[in-house]
Amino acid sequence: MAHLTRRSLIRGAAGLAGVLSLGSVAACSSDGAVSPAAKAVAQAEAARRRTGASVVRARLTPRRVTLNLGGRVVTTWAYGDSVPGPLLRVTAGDVLRVEVDNQLPAETSVHWHGIALRNDMDGVPGMTQGPISAGGSFRYEFTVPDPGTYFYHPHTGVQLDRGLYGVLVVDDPAEPGGYDDEWVVVLDDWVDGTGRTPDEVLEDLRASTAGGGMNGMGGMDHGSMPGMGPGSMGGMGGMTGEGMQSRLLGGAGDVEYPHYLVNGRTADAPVTLTGKPGQRVRIRFVNAGSDTAFRVALGGHRMTLTHSDGFPVVPVPTDALLVGMGERFDVMVTLADGVFPLVASAEGKKGQGVAVVRTGAGRAPAADVQPRELTRRVLLGSDLKAAADVRLADRSTDREHDLVLGGSMAPYRWTINGETFADAEPLDVGEGERVRLRFVNNTMMFHPMHLHGHTFALRGSGVRKDTVIVRPMQTLEVDLDADNPGQWAAHCHNIYHAETGMMTTLSYRA
Repeated sequence: MAHLTRRSLIRGAAGLAGVLSLGSVAACSSDGAVSPAAKAVAQAEAARRRTGASVVRARLTPRRVTLNLGGRVVTTWAYGDSVPGPLLRVTAGDVLRVEVDNQLPAETSVHWHGIALRNDMDGVPGMTQGPISAGGSFRYEFTVPDPGTYFYHPHTGVQLDRGLYGVLVVDDPAEPGGYDDEWVVVLDDWVDGTGRTPDEVLEDLRASTAGGGMNGMGGMDHGSMPGMGPGSMGGMGGMTGEGMQSRLLGGAGDVEYPHYLVNGRTADAPVTLTGKPGQRVRIRFVNAGSDTAFRVALGGHRMTLTHSDGFPVVPVPTDALLVGMGERFDVMVTLADGVFPLVASAEGKKGQGVAVVRTGAGRAPAADVQPRELTRRVLLGSDLKAAADVRLADRSTDREHDLVLGGSMAPYRWTINGETFADAEPLDVGEGERVRLRFVNNTMMFHPMHLHGHTFALRGSGVRKDTVIVRPMQTLEVDLDADNPGQWAAHCHNIYHAETGMMTTLSYRA
C-alpha cells in the first residue's frame, strides 16, 4: 500500500478547528496532557472491552524465506515458513496482542483487514503509526469486537504482493454451529521470486505507460467515458485491450501472473482438503491477491453462501462466487463421495488455482480442470442481502461524500475525486453521524473499495461489508455509522492502484 504522508491530512484540516490530526491520534500534547483525539480513541476501545475477555498472544516475524509452492521454489518475504502465514484465532471480545519482529531489509507494518479496531493499531504508516523499521519491533494490541473471517497483511508499499499475509478467524461465542468441519481457503496471485519482484512490477507499470500508448482499454484512457452512465456495462465483455477483460467486471486487472495459488500451492501440486461423504463443511474464502478477482467453484457441488466480510447474510445457494481482492466469504457445502476440484479461476485472466477435495477413492483432477459450475450462477457480494440482526438501524443521513474513482494506464495514475492520495481532501465526518459514501466509478476497471475501521451497509440490500467491488461506470452507495474515531484509510484494494494514488482518508472531527 501507499507510503502515506501527512500532506493529505494537513491539507484537508487547514482551517477546520477540531479535526483529529495525525499526531493527536496516538500521542500526548507537549505538556503531557492526553489529546482529545487520543482520548476519543481510548474511549472507543474501552467500550469494546468485555468483562472476562481473554488476552490472546501471538508473534509475527516478517523475514526473507525460501518457499516451495509445489515444485516451484521461490525466495520471498513471509511471516513464517509457509504461505499463508500463521492462522490467528480469537473469540469476539478477546484482546489480541501481537509482537511483530521485523527481520526484513525494509520498513513494514501490519494492517488488520476488516477489523473495527482502535485507530492507533490499524497499521497504516504515516496515518496511524510510524513504520516498523528494519530490525525494529512493534506490539499491536486491540479488542477484536466482531466475529467473522478476516486477514492481516502489510500496509507498506506493494509488500502484500509477496508472501506477507495470514488469516484471522474471530469465533462467535454464540456460534449456532450446524457444520462438521471447517476449511480456511486463501487465494493469491503470485509473482515474487519468479524473475520479478512486486516493486519491479510497479516500476514496469509506471515505465511502460509513462509516455502514453496502449493500456487496458486498447489505447483508450481508463478514465471517464462520455456517453456511459452509472451502472451501464456498455457491452464491455467484447473489449480486448490487453486481454484482461471480464463480462462480469470489465477491465479485470493490470498484471498477468505466472502463478495462482490456493493455500500456497500451485495448480499442478494442489493442497488436498479431506472429508467424508455427507459432511457439512464451512469454507472460509479469503482473497489475498493484489490484482486478481477469483471466480470460485467446487466441482460437483453447490455452495450456500452464509457470510460476507465476516457478517451473516440471508443464506443463498450458488454454483460459483466472485471474490474481489480483500473480500472474504463463508459458504456451507455438503460433501459428495469422490474426488472434486476446488477451482479459483483468475477472472478475466489466463490461469487458475486449484485444491483437491477428497472424500473417497479416485484420481486427482488435472491442473486445468474447468468444472461446469464456473459457468453457471455466479454471485457477487453486491448480490446478497443482510441477515436481519446485522442490518443498520433506520435513521436519517447526516453527511454524504462522493468518492469519484478515476485514473488511467498512461500515465499509470489512479485517483479519488481527481487527486492522488498525497493531494486528496480528507472526507470529514463527525462522531455519531450516519454517513453515506457514494462510490462513482468513472473508469473501465473494477475497483474493490475498502474502508478501514468500519463495516458499511450497501444501500438497498443492507449487506454489511468493508470491501466491495465497484464495477466500471457503476455508482454504488453505502451507509456507515461513524462510531470509531480516528483517521481511516479508504482505498482500492488493487495494490497497484492504491500505491499510485487511489486512496483517501475518512477523517473524524473531535
